[in-house]
Amino acid sequence: MNDKPHWLDQPRNLRLLWRGFLVVLVLTVLAQLLVDLHPHFEIEAVFGFNAWFGFGVCAAMILFAKALALLLKRPDDHYGPGDD
Repeated sequence: MNDKPHWLDQPRNLRLLWRGFLVVLVLTVLAQLLVDLHPHFEIEAVFGFNAWFGFGVCAAMILFAKALALLLKRPDDHYGPGDD
């Protein structure tokens, strides 16, 4: 096997990725200042609405998936006793 560590295993690289993602997020939200908005609803005119809406929907999807997993999850011994 390859004993060389992956570049994502180094904490310095993870910090750089997080900072890069945050910079892209901030630039995306600030780009709203340069775009002429044509909102259909009043709430869409609020600065950063799309970012907050996207975050809220993503969080709701995660919570829904976790709740659905509780309903659909099979027991560990569903296929019979383990051979451990």
